[in-house]
Amino acid sequence: MSVAFTKEQDYEATAADLPDRPISPHPNLVTREGLAALDAALAEARQAFAVAKAAGDQDLDRSALARAARDVRYYAARRASAELIETAGDDKVAFGSRVTFEREDGRRQTFRIVGEDEADPTAGSVSYISPLARALMGKTVGDLASFMGGEVEILKIA
Repeated sequence: MSVAFTKEQDYEATAADLPDRPISPHPNLVTREGLAALDAALAEARQAFAVAKAAGDQDLDRSALARAARDVRYYAARRASAELIETAGDDKVAFGSRVTFEREDGRRQTFRIVGEDEADPTAGSVSYISPLARALMGKTVGDLASFMGGEVEILKIA
């Protein structure tokens, strides 16, 4: 069969049909910083959409337009559902708390409990729905929390 009769894959059209980014079924709790980050991401996505749309008439880059439109939909939905939670400064671990704990092997770690979109364990933040955050919630300094088959002791809450 000649190559002339085969249909080449249209990668650009495939990219233009991107599925929406999944939206978590959990409440969209955010810190002040998380809300600001959502606002910035939405503004950036809207800017990317405007640029892709303007360039689309010349370059016909449907994949860039599709990615930008998908991001606008995602960040607009996340911003609309965002619930700002002010940190209480309580003596109990809660949303927004920065918790220092010690593992059984002697390692000390500190994480801040934040919303899903702002969680970044490598930067010291975990989502409030993560197993670690759920194990720590409601505890006070000196309490033990079960986590991953072991225990951690809470040393400090800020």
